[in-house]
Amino acid sequence: MNAINTSNAPAAIGPYSQAIDSVRGLVFVSGQLPIDPATGAFPEGGIKEQTRQSLTNAKAILAEAGLELANVVKTTVFLADMGDFAAMNEVYAQFFAAPFPARSAVAVKTLPKGALVEIECIAAR
Repeated sequence: MNAINTSNAPAAIGPYSQAIDSVRGLVFVSGQLPIDPATGAFPEGGIKEQTRQSLTNAKAILAEAGLELANVVKTTVFLADMGDFAAMNEVYAQFFAAPFPARSAVAVKTLPKGALVEIECIAAR
C-alpha cells in the first residue's frame, strides 16, 4: 500500500491518509469534507457548493494518483440531511458521466466540523 497525499486537497484531520493506492489496482479515497485547501474553510453557500468542493477535493487526490473521476467505480455520499439529496445529486451529476459509478447515499446524524456532505470513493487503475 502507498499513501497518496496532495496539497490540492485538505490535509487529513485525523490518523488517516487522503488516499491509499493498493497493490491490487484500487485507490481508496478517504471521505472528503468540503474544505477549500486554500482557505481551510467551507465554501460559502449550502449543499451545492459543499458538494462541489468535496468532489473537487476527491478529484485532486485522484489526479495525484494519476487517475481521474472516470476511474471511480464506487462512491459513498454522507449527508447531514437527506432533504439535501436532490440538490447534492444535481451537482454530483456534473462530475460523473456514464457509465456512472455505483453509489450509496446515506443520512448521518452529524459530520465532522458541521459539514453538510462528505464523499468518499474507490477508483480502479
